[in-house]
Amino acid sequence: MNLQWKGVMPAVTTKFTKDDQLDLNTFEVNIKAQLQAGVHGIILGGTLGEASTLTDDEKRILIEKTVEIVKGKVPVVINIAEQSTKSAIQAAQNAKKYGAHGLMLLPPMRYKADDRETTVYFKRIAESTDMPIMIYNNPIDYGIEVTLDMFEELKSFPNIQAVKESTRDITNVTRIRNRFGDRYKILCGVDTLALESIAMGADGWVAGLVCAFPKETVAIYELVKAGRIGEAIEIYRWFMPLLELDIHKKLVQNIKLAEVATGIGTEFVREPRLPLAGEERKRVLQIIEKGVKSRPTLPNFS
Repeated sequence: MNLQWKGVMPAVTTKFTKDDQLDLNTFEVNIKAQLQAGVHGIILGGTLGEASTLTDDEKRILIEKTVEIVKGKVPVVINIAEQSTKSAIQAAQNAKKYGAHGLMLLPPMRYKADDRETTVYFKRIAESTDMPIMIYNNPIDYGIEVTLDMFEELKSFPNIQAVKESTRDITNVTRIRNRFGDRYKILCGVDTLALESIAMGADGWVAGLVCAFPKETVAIYELVKAGRIGEAIEIYRWFMPLLELDIHKKLVQNIKLAEVATGIGTEFVREPRLPLAGEERKRVLQIIEKGVKSRPTLPNFS
């Protein structure tokens, strides 16, 4: 599959049963809802996918199941978040073997690598595979920034093709375009900056609340790309209180609770995460319930 880094790519949650097994039935319900809404790819095993808690075998099952569900309609991308270069290379090899079409690649985990170490890490992985790669640049949550100078070093690797831009600095979209033209595809990785990023030239949106609200997410993207900014803004303003649930340390619990409200998920998480409780749960539920009750009628954008 020729992977096009564009459009809405949900960073899907991993569904678990009450007894902490993979819930592939609910997972399939959600993936089909994403496809019906018109998403452009599926990303597995990211932060929202509780990547750090998944076993290698669970990652295999998720890749194979997703490939089976999508039936070639959209690409399947797996996140790689490893502590060593050796493990990351093995993960990339496994991803291809299991049928994934691309990789989303975080800097090394735990050890705070410097710029040279981080760049070499990316190079080693790119050299080990022919799979297309999107670099996940999220210094806020992961402590390492992939700078423009580092992207300059990486541009000679043809399979490093895109960046998930999560620095929270929207001007980076313009900086990347000014320096590299169309060499790198840019996908916004922060829900609350998505419309602005797409309007400034980002190619796509790695989305979180799409897990619960796929049609609204796709509508915003398609309307902005069609130049129908006013209509997109109306939906975006409705969406913003919900999108803010994504920029929180308990984004997984928040978004899974939203999936329950829209009927395409459960709220089971893997410990040490726990479902929301008390006043925190009440506050998040109020936001979700208000959003569901006032869900907008979407314009025709197809």
